[in-house]
Amino acid sequence: MDLSLVIITLNEENNIERCIESVKFAKEVIVVDSGSTDKTKEIAESLGAKVIHQEWLGYGAQKKFATQQATCPWILSLDADEWLSEALQDEIREVLVRDGMGYSVYSMRRLSQYMDKWIYHGGWFPDWQMRLFKNGFAQWDETEGIHETIKTKQPTARLAGIIYHKPFESIKEQVDVNFKYAKLIADKKFKAGKRLCSSYLIIIKTLFRFIENFVFKNGFKDGIRGFIIAVNSAQSYMMQLYHLYRKSIKEKVE
Repeated sequence: MDLSLVIITLNEENNIERCIESVKFAKEVIVVDSGSTDKTKEIAESLGAKVIHQEWLGYGAQKKFATQQATCPWILSLDADEWLSEALQDEIREVLVRDGMGYSVYSMRRLSQYMDKWIYHGGWFPDWQMRLFKNGFAQWDETEGIHETIKTKQPTARLAGIIYHKPFESIKEQVDVNFKYAKLIADKKFKAGKRLCSSYLIIIKTLFRFIENFVFKNGFKDGIRGFIIAVNSAQSYMMQLYHLYRKSIKEKVE
């Protein structure tokens, strides 16, 4: 089918095969790798993928570069730790056969796995993702270095099938990623003009973030996993606020 599967990678040997195998009907598979030192490239090539090396540009820019390498009329952009459910595979095939069924851009739900269980609450689901689009009708925002998004002027339709997602191999990995992103997000907010000069607000906002995810968004229904997710989310938010607070106070003193 006239579909390009596009994936960006860095040391994804544990995930890349599952991702590619879930889209066997793709006419071409483009893997843009930013310097893997494991077997990611070898595994991808063994499955028929075209592997292109590109030094890291940032999430939005890297994904934009990757989609620009696609030659098919339709593009499906996935992360290496994602894969399609069988129902979603069937839906996408139907979209391709009927040339979009009146739409050029599609979104789909993403269901994430955490500590070997699927997480349906705490703000993690349905987590709509815009990933399927006609070549030239949508594109990743290259200015987004953290939470990348696809930009389009076209109306977007939704598919019922699910993208499965395994974002973290361990709690430690989640904490490490959260700490890494916290400073990046704080820096982005500071550049956008946001300031925080009250340490008490850090406490209040952090507590509210935990309550929001665990209580209001029903994270408690996911048991201990929901509790850990809510704690980690609050901790990440606390570090983000703290970085913003420090930069704000430093600016005020200077």
